[in-house]
Amino acid sequence: MSLIEQAAKRLEQLRKAGVSVRDAESDAGLASTDADVETRLQSDNTPSQIAAPAAATGVAAANLGAATDPVRVAAPAAVVSRTVEIDLQGLTARGLMSPDAPRSQLADQFRVIKRPLIANAMGRGVAPVKRGNLIMVTSALAGEGKSFTAINLAISIAMELDNTVMLVDADVPKPSVLTMLGVPPARGLLDALTDESVELSQVLLRTNVEKLSILPSGTQHARATELLASAAMVQMLDEMASRYPDRIIIFDSPPLLMTTESRVLAGHMGQVVLVVKAGSTARSDVKHALMTIESCPVKLMLLNQARTVSQDGYGYGYGYGYGYGYGSESA
Repeated sequence: MSLIEQAAKRLEQLRKAGVSVRDAESDAGLASTDADVETRLQSDNTPSQIAAPAAATGVAAANLGAATDPVRVAAPAAVVSRTVEIDLQGLTARGLMSPDAPRSQLADQFRVIKRPLIANAMGRGVAPVKRGNLIMVTSALAGEGKSFTAINLAISIAMELDNTVMLVDADVPKPSVLTMLGVPPARGLLDALTDESVELSQVLLRTNVEKLSILPSGTQHARATELLASAAMVQMLDEMASRYPDRIIIFDSPPLLMTTESRVLAGHMGQVVLVVKAGSTARSDVKHALMTIESCPVKLMLLNQARTVSQDGYGYGYGYGYGYGYGSESA
């Protein structure tokens, strides 16, 4: 007699004994379940049915292993600025200061020139200067020696014990800093302004002068001068001014009377150094240039190639003066 027949017979016996139909149906369901279990057990005795669950178990185990493995996310690689070699002996040959050169009249002059600039940059001046660590070196016209001054000033400050210096070639129409230092062309300021994926540290050049780094002008752009007055430039200046409190940033900028963008740039500087070539620049051009930077808190004027008296007789050097606000005072 089959299981189904046995269940039917059992159901009939229960009814005769007065058991309710609901209980009988439950028993019938249990009998049916038992029959299903027995049928599955009998069918599982075949090799093909045994292998299939094993394979499924293996897949499940593999999936479980994949789910429990920790996900390893690679940390972003630190951006390291490229290092370049400045030909220090070549600096002396080109009339520039060299940090390993013996004491010279030029070095002594820049020691005097840099002292009030550093004091203002570090908040030790007569009055607090906003963005005092941003120093712009410019001139009224081209050919007055502003790039020469910017490089010498940067090297002189780099020789300080407590400060680092970044020299920015912001004269984007006619960049000359890398050429004067004997360094090959490289990406720089314009690349960081035009490409959001380029970080400042990627285009900043470290040098063999320990505390001196350089930001080149970068890849030439059709609207290079306009970029100096852009919102991206203002944002970069804010980052520069606040990121490193011990760093002084020197900008070699276009002449004030050659482009209006340099005047906009001057408005974001804490200090402006105006280089004037002695016996060459007209007084009216100097006055006009000073009027364009009236909003700058501190203005220092350098008279380049001024005839001075030394122990050996007459020579050429620097005369200088500085002032706060709208006034100026000879020093």
